[in-house]
Amino acid sequence: MARYDEHDQARWVPEPPGNPERSAFERDRARVLHSASLRRLAAKTQVVTPTDYSSPHSPRTRLTHSLECAQIGREMGKILGRDPDLVETACLAHDLGHPPFGHNGEAALNEMAAGCGGFQGNAQNLRLLTRLEAKVITEDGRSAGLNLTRAALDAVCKYPWAGSTCRLPGVPHARDGQPYCVYPDDLAVFHWVREGAPDYAVSFEAQIMDWADDVAYSVHDLEDALTSGHVTAEALRDPEERLEVCRLTRNWYAGDADEAELAEIFTRLVGEPLWPGSFDAGLVDLAALKRLTSALIGRFCRSAQDATREAYGCRPVPGRAGGEGRDRYSADLVVPRTTRLECALLKGVTAYYVMSREDHHATQARQRELIAELGSLIVLGAPMTLEPALRHDFENAADDAGRLRAVVDQIASLTDASAMAWHRRLSAHSGAPGRFG
Repeated sequence: MARYDEHDQARWVPEPPGNPERSAFERDRARVLHSASLRRLAAKTQVVTPTDYSSPHSPRTRLTHSLECAQIGREMGKILGRDPDLVETACLAHDLGHPPFGHNGEAALNEMAAGCGGFQGNAQNLRLLTRLEAKVITEDGRSAGLNLTRAALDAVCKYPWAGSTCRLPGVPHARDGQPYCVYPDDLAVFHWVREGAPDYAVSFEAQIMDWADDVAYSVHDLEDALTSGHVTAEALRDPEERLEVCRLTRNWYAGDADEAELAEIFTRLVGEPLWPGSFDAGLVDLAALKRLTSALIGRFCRSAQDATREAYGCRPVPGRAGGEGRDRYSADLVVPRTTRLECALLKGVTAYYVMSREDHHATQARQRELIAELGSLIVLGAPMTLEPALRHDFENAADDAGRLRAVVDQIASLTDASAMAWHRRLSAHSGAPGRFG
């Protein structure tokens, strides 16, 4: 297993020694698992709103997705010589910063937060883990969030740079439109997390987490889409339908591939014997679908594991000495091109049959409008419209940008259902019509 030294296991705020029978990364995993932020993911959108069931089947939420991602990442980490608790912690924490209504809510909050540096789910992850989630308070009354180890926080940072508008000296920044993992007012802890790390380098553990995330949601979203009836086995056998999926996949997920390459890979993939010829949601078909999802997950994980081992000439992939924290940058996860495109095509299936539907677009428009109105209502009555912990941040902010960030933090903390409930309640108090139920 890779070596993790005191630098990797350090915490931003020093703490007394814990139970000697538990490793630092086991403690990290427990802190995330018991956090309020993780529990809230149970009511946050994965692909469809948790209350928007079109069948008796219960679709994934952000929580169930995170648990499935954690199981995949833990096994991959163990096989590739990484600490499994460290990788699992990153997988459990990777979606904590997602606001209500998923990526749609993220876009709405990014527009609202233009005056305080924008909003990005990955940057909100770091903010939650190091500031907003209640666990460790310093002697001067400052929150250190869950106070995870340096290696755990770094493993959550799959985009270890600031936003494109942040051009401070010594701060790596994103290209325009690129995701990022830190807001300007969280740079102090970001610099601590990245101490000794090469600029822009993504730790091996974060790369495993990122691929586990892709595998989990591409395969399981397809399973949900088939079970709910949004996708049919017959449609996947139709050459014209497959071509449409390939076009969308190229535009959304695989810009470096042409439609002919994607079509060839897609035809070969759905031609595998495990793919169902039909699906009626009976027990036999449900069991067959589970065999398919298990096979796809195994296929994607083994492909990356084998290619990574081959690239580094050993089993498992070792770390190497070379300075503080360098073990975590001694290898890269290798995902073969065909495997990456197969995964992208599964995302494309869900995107084409679920996320590009007209009724889905209409729902998303209503959700964005709700978030914009909710922000205005909270500002109108602030600070009393905020929860006590964020009310303190609002009252003690140095400027309007800081006050706006407290409002954004408040909305981002809400679930899909609680965002709608807050909107109804604040609309009623303000006399404005409550149009969202």
